[in-house]
Amino acid sequence: MNRGIVVWLLATVLLATVSFAEAQQKKKVHQLGFLIASSASSQKPRLEAFRQGLRELGYIEGQNVVIELRSGEGKSERLPVVTAELVRLKVDVIVTGGTTSTRAAKDATVAIPIVMTGDGDPVGSGVVASLARPGGNITGLSNMSVDLDGKRLGILKEIVPKLSRVAVLASRDQKSNVALLKEMDVAAQALGLRLQILELQGPKDIEAAFRAASKERAEAILAGAPAVLLTQRTQVAELAVKNRLPVMYPREEFVEAGGLMLYAPSISDLSRRAAVYVDKILKGAKPADLPVEQPTKFEFVINLKAAKQIGLTIPPNVLVRADKVIK
Repeated sequence: MNRGIVVWLLATVLLATVSFAEAQQKKKVHQLGFLIASSASSQKPRLEAFRQGLRELGYIEGQNVVIELRSGEGKSERLPVVTAELVRLKVDVIVTGGTTSTRAAKDATVAIPIVMTGDGDPVGSGVVASLARPGGNITGLSNMSVDLDGKRLGILKEIVPKLSRVAVLASRDQKSNVALLKEMDVAAQALGLRLQILELQGPKDIEAAFRAASKERAEAILAGAPAVLLTQRTQVAELAVKNRLPVMYPREEFVEAGGLMLYAPSISDLSRRAAVYVDKILKGAKPADLPVEQPTKFEFVINLKAAKQIGLTIPPNVLVRADKVIK
């Protein structure tokens, strides 16, 4: 056979092989799990921000990525069930929408990479070994920030100058809350405030917590972030008005549902940045080697309508600092 023909045939086969391999690579569709503890409707902004982050990195749903959303709907018994579904699907990465869902994912798998979009205290709760070197299969973003609760309590004292007692809606059974509550106690003492910790396990505890706060003459409430609160955010806002109590919330969804104010890390920013972690992992990086990042963007939102409903006047020097004012 003519040597030129042989060379041509080999080149053709080689090009066809490369083209086929490239086509196969282009057709690769990554399957991501997105796990949340509360209702799917309450997490739409978080999920959309994550999708935006993916789009910015060249991922298009239905073409090269598929997102499997699973929600615990605020029910503790449901979360392990839906987490197990993601594990059975063998998704490439599980993205978690908060502290509770991160714990559920950690309990469910040590093989599938997990990316947090906002965890209160991942080191203190044992989710990661350290922020710099997380180890294991979990990394992502923490919403923990130095003196965050101190700033929240400080704002409450600015709007209620004679404030002396603050009720805290929390869930002590979450390991991260133990460390956070200790830090909160230190901040409260520095401001001359006494804290009343009110534990929540389910929706039935919310109204009882408000009754307890009123009975102990709390003058304001600092809402933690148990999934049950987010699911019942409208009820929480209504109870705040009924009891004429100013409440500082951890998420903007509460304020949009009629709550008074929010000072917290930007959940949208954290969720958008989580896409960067997913991209790195899909390209071969190990979660153990990707440092956990802390929040860099914060939001301060005030609902003037809610303030009026409880007869509260927001001082001008506080109002001017708000990133967003709902009228």
